[in-house]
Amino acid sequence: MQRKVIFRGRLLPLALLAPQLAITFIFFFWPAGVAIYQSLLREDAFGFSREFVGLENFHDVLSDPSWLVAAGNSIIFSGCVAGLALGLALFLAVQADKSLRGATVYRSLLIWPYAVAPAVAAVLWLFLFHPQIGLIGRALNSIGIPWNYQLNGTHAMILVVIASAWKQLAYNFIFFLAGLQSIPASVLEAAAIDGARPARRFWTVIFPLLSPTTFFLLVVNLTYAFFETFGVIHALTQGGPGKSTETLIYKVYVDGVQNLNLGTSSAQSVILMILVIGLTAIQFRAVEKKVHY
Repeated sequence: MQRKVIFRGRLLPLALLAPQLAITFIFFFWPAGVAIYQSLLREDAFGFSREFVGLENFHDVLSDPSWLVAAGNSIIFSGCVAGLALGLALFLAVQADKSLRGATVYRSLLIWPYAVAPAVAAVLWLFLFHPQIGLIGRALNSIGIPWNYQLNGTHAMILVVIASAWKQLAYNFIFFLAGLQSIPASVLEAAAIDGARPARRFWTVIFPLLSPTTFFLLVVNLTYAFFETFGVIHALTQGGPGKSTETLIYKVYVDGVQNLNLGTSSAQSVILMILVIGLTAIQFRAVEKKVHY
């Protein structure tokens, strides 16, 4: 016997859907529509004069060498952030899922970083890795490693990747821990009886059963790295040194807010939106085939 929710009229279901539809329209469809409209125009910084230029803004963006550099930075940055955040979160979730004294306290402490704002997370890591006052930065310099994220582009990229991955670590940890706790103990006991060691049980039983969770988090983390890491980069490096940490989302801010080039900035945001939608679609077509439900 199946229980079905039956609405006797149309007013109640529409009222229940209206808040979510309004939020989606106001915060996604409306800004996306305005961005698409502005990407077809060339206007001055104050919006007094406008000229329809068609796809000229898109041509200027795609032929700009600095945009190609930002695209390369975004690919490296998003891949490193997703890989680091997912790997560490899975490791911590496996450890927290064990029968340990005070496991509830550990789980609560591991969730806290998600409540920290991106800019605050960036400042915390800045104090750790600052070459003059940072605990880790001074330690690296004292052992002969010339650490300075303000002058070295590789060091700056490492720092923003660590800060961004740490910010997303708690979110991934929650989902991985929930996935681990949903695996029946009888399955693991059967594998142990068959002689499978812990490492083999993890790769042949646990990890395949976590594939739906891993796939979901992969999509979320890549989207996070492309869109939601602006605060970290702005607080730590502001795209420097020498544009080595300037990603696509940060270049939209530089061209639109600092340089007041609204048409080009809007074209960049539209291209970024198309890239993320395309990347997500590719993941659903290619990666989801290997997911076991």
